[in-house]
Amino acid sequence: MVLWINSSYKTGCRLIKQHAKLLRCSRRKRRNNCSFGSLNLLDARKLGCSSSVSSLLSFSSGFCEDSREGNAVQTISVNESVSMSDSSSEISTANFALLPPPPSYFLGYHLPTGHPCNSFTLPPPPADKKRTGPRPCPVCYLPVEEAIARMPTLPSLSPVLQNLTYVYEENLSRGDEFGGSEFGGYPTLKQRNESFDVHESMSVHCGFVRGTKPGRNTGFDIDEDDLLEMDQCNGVVVASAVFGNFDEINEPKNISDYSRKTVCFFMFVDEETEQYLRSSGRLGISKKIGLWRIIVARNLPYADARRTGKIPKLLLHRMVPNACYSIWLDGKLELVVDPYQILERFLWRKNATFAISKHYRRFDVFVEAEANKAAGKYENASIDFQIEFYKKEGLTPYTEAKLPLISDVPEGCVIVREHVPISNLFTCLWFNEVDRFTSRDQLSFSTVRDKILSRVDFHFNMFLDCERRNFVIQKYHRDLLLHLAPPLATAQIPPPSPPPALPMLERSPEKVVTPPIPKGPGRRRRDKNSGSKRHRKVVAGSRDDKAS
Repeated sequence: MVLWINSSYKTGCRLIKQHAKLLRCSRRKRRNNCSFGSLNLLDARKLGCSSSVSSLLSFSSGFCEDSREGNAVQTISVNESVSMSDSSSEISTANFALLPPPPSYFLGYHLPTGHPCNSFTLPPPPADKKRTGPRPCPVCYLPVEEAIARMPTLPSLSPVLQNLTYVYEENLSRGDEFGGSEFGGYPTLKQRNESFDVHESMSVHCGFVRGTKPGRNTGFDIDEDDLLEMDQCNGVVVASAVFGNFDEINEPKNISDYSRKTVCFFMFVDEETEQYLRSSGRLGISKKIGLWRIIVARNLPYADARRTGKIPKLLLHRMVPNACYSIWLDGKLELVVDPYQILERFLWRKNATFAISKHYRRFDVFVEAEANKAAGKYENASIDFQIEFYKKEGLTPYTEAKLPLISDVPEGCVIVREHVPISNLFTCLWFNEVDRFTSRDQLSFSTVRDKILSRVDFHFNMFLDCERRNFVIQKYHRDLLLHLAPPLATAQIPPPSPPPALPMLERSPEKVVTPPIPKGPGRRRRDKNSGSKRHRKVVAGSRDDKAS
């Protein structure tokens, strides 16, 4: 018997059990309702199901490994004949091929009627006109225990795309086309355009093209013990990165005991940052700072630390291949809400596989490009070239015609997503744009999003920036902290001397105002005379000293 199993993500065990259900029990024993969707081997035997079905269930119990990296279709061969018998006949299933039934998917849920979050609305902004910048707003999270209980047991649907593999090329050849890198594989413009045409099975460039295992002689190389740790992370991963010693490492707060035991916290750093952490005493032999496991990346493919940071940000599904969900945080952010509450609020409750916040002020790519140029974020000529390229492809200013999409510009410092083929494809193609053009990922986001949405119904959630600021606190970059440090130190030195004088003025204000201003000159003459007398006494004393 040959079983064709689609192992794109987490379906191996379930599909084999569904095949076992198709084999059925004997006709006489069907009344016992032998359903193998949730039965184990002992349950099957108790219900009196045939030994062949029980043996198939026993065989399926060992098939729970997931091939997300290749997302390939696997073939399972069973050599011996599998048969079912009842009191009157025996049905042979040798050399029998079964097609898998449609897999089950998570399709979202609704909170119970009357739940406080159903009627939750954002309050009006504070009427403080002095504070006009971005600020956090309330978010209706579920309690941690309830959020954990609502974690889906099935993957979300990946529309159209079921099997996603990645280009591997040992010998690279760069053509005459612009952009790209050895790490990204120099995809041609033709390959770029074809990658947006979503099919059931696809193979695309997605970084790490020089090796079969990301992080092993591919550029952005990682130690073997860290690779093993990442492979063993099979649930939720929270990840961040600091390169060029650019930020302080902020430890997460308000994390539940369950999350501390089940969530992986990975912080990627370069050798420069590692050296600082060790010299400052924050990093020891345990490779941990609080909840963060510090993972050192070597042989970095880019000189630009900002571009290097896009590797773990957008290619996390390749680096942590068995994770189901991920939360990405830029290095300057501090997480202050439990990961399961964030996943429930922005993914599961919305039935989305990708969530990101919109920019707090700008929503148009053309405006964002000009802001980047004014702030010196990247070379102006490179930004202009990228925008002109997108204009030729059809990029237009944002208008209300794009609703329900509320913005073309994300605040990309936080990404919440499920690792299913369609969201993995999205971040691969987004990374390819960053690799080819500028490292300013806000400029390429809407182009990749709109091209994919034009072909498939990608479950995408763009939430408010004030909601993002509710679960992360934004800190200063290290260079700004160092710049601000000296003024703070000098400002603390003067205070000790003024305090004695200030209370005296407050206790006897009449002495301060007693000398009228018009009589200043006369008063000064009297002061001078009285003062001169005092001086003469001092002088006389001094003469006595000299005389002695």
